[in-house]
Amino acid sequence: MLREIRPALSLVLLFTLILGVALPAAFTGLAQAVFPFQANGSLLERNGQIIGSALIGQNFAGPTWFTPRPSALSGTDAKGKTIATPYDASESGGSSSGPTNAGMFGNVKSRIAAYLKAYGPGPVPDDAVTTSGSGLDPDISLENALRQAPAIAIARKLPPATVTALVNRLAAHRLLGVIGTDHVNVLKLNLALSRMSAP
Repeated sequence: MLREIRPALSLVLLFTLILGVALPAAFTGLAQAVFPFQANGSLLERNGQIIGSALIGQNFAGPTWFTPRPSALSGTDAKGKTIATPYDASESGGSSSGPTNAGMFGNVKSRIAAYLKAYGPGPVPDDAVTTSGSGLDPDISLENALRQAPAIAIARKLPPATVTALVNRLAAHRLLGVIGTDHVNVLKLNLALSRMSAP
């Protein structure tokens, strides 16, 4: 019986070493060599201190900062109860609320009113008032960022053209001009903004 089991055990050991040790080590080494920034979590630093990841949305409040996409973990539920812990990466997930959900409808209406109050009359980009599937989207549309730029320039006492140029410089454009949307990473944008002037 041992003679029949030995080949099976040998194959289990061999494939464990290949697929469980060697292959993950090779992929890890390759990722570290070719894409070290992404492989280490896309962490952003300021003055030598890690302040966040470019992959996870963060809460920025106040008129001197670009506002991120709303977190699915903020707002009110259908019963009007406030949902806490916005931008908590340990609770990532969409709200799962449909267009007929009273809580979602109320949240969108209040976000539209707040956006118009902060940035003046005009079109309100969808991503400014709706949440993403993860609830932690780190990017906003280029349209949204450009719409926020003049008000932020006034709050920071900077020329509007300077802030608009910063947004355009940091924008990531559609893949092949077709796939995706033009967008800007909010954390990178606010970091660059903080280097231009103190709020």
